[in-house]
Amino acid sequence: MIMIRKIIKIDEDKCNGCGACAASCHEGAIEMVNGKAKLTREDYCDGLGDCLPACPANAITFEEREAPAYDELAVLRAKMKKAGAKQTCTGSGGCPGSRTKMLKPESESSPSLKSCSVSGQLMQWPCQIKLVPVNAPYFENANLLIAADCTAYAYGSFHNDFMRNHITLIGCPKLDEGDYAEKLTHIIANNNIKSVKVVRMEVPCCGGIENAVKRALQASGKFIPWQVITISTDGKILD
Repeated sequence: MIMIRKIIKIDEDKCNGCGACAASCHEGAIEMVNGKAKLTREDYCDGLGDCLPACPANAITFEEREAPAYDELAVLRAKMKKAGAKQTCTGSGGCPGSRTKMLKPESESSPSLKSCSVSGQLMQWPCQIKLVPVNAPYFENANLLIAADCTAYAYGSFHNDFMRNHITLIGCPKLDEGDYAEKLTHIIANNNIKSVKVVRMEVPCCGGIENAVKRALQASGKFIPWQVITISTDGKILD
């Protein structure tokens, strides 16, 4: 039923992609879409505004307009479905797997790595393009590595040869929905990125990630050194 009622409004221009509002929304009405908070279920929003104080950017306000009535039963069903599936991500707590954090790569001399041939070089979490915020401390003065998912499996020394001293973003243009270009544009335009390195597979579908980076660099209005490295399906560097 459509009615006039109080409901939240999210200013995407002010949203910094931190995800705090989505984590604080007990009803699961807010989701992160391409690095921005979105009110994806108006019928889940109860209009009480638990998300307002959680937003550090003051991007959320109330408005009174036509909207579907709050459907408490639908919210309860959604919560029960998630609990029944034993999913980690819940509407009340957000997804721990997408929480931003800095990582400290272990040195190769670490005692815990005596049985390993190489050390992990991931410097931040999350690393999926779809999950990273558009602003984060680790983007400051960062050398950015944007890689197709399969490259790390095809090329054995991927961590040490490509990820070392880089902030790593990964994705698969064939399997992920949408286009990376808009989000990458925001990341490059709004942060002090020193360089961009693209690592892709030789297969045609990987051209999507290279093209997205090209368009993002052009749209950002910045001149940043960048290069593309192509990996063959048998694990060799082609260019």
